[in-house]
Amino acid sequence: MTPENVVSLVRQALEILVLISAPPLVVALAVGLLVSVFQAATQINEMTLSFIPKLLAVFAALVLAGPWMLSTMVEFTRALFEAIPQLVG
Repeated sequence: MTPENVVSLVRQALEILVLISAPPLVVALAVGLLVSVFQAATQINEMTLSFIPKLLAVFAALVLAGPWMLSTMVEFTRALFEAIPQLVG
């Protein structure tokens, strides 16, 4: 296994990591921004007010994007296992 192969595999793994983590993180960011604007407009400073909507939104994002996330991880893992003979030999 050459260093170029290792760097390529790590790069692919990091790309998959960013793609898979993007949906829940973007949803949490958007909901957090909306809740912050609401809190600033109403001058309500309650910590649980920002936590509960984010938790529910991230859960919904995971439910909606979960099949895509799982299939992406399975495809990468399958390709990695199938490439083992070429990488080792």
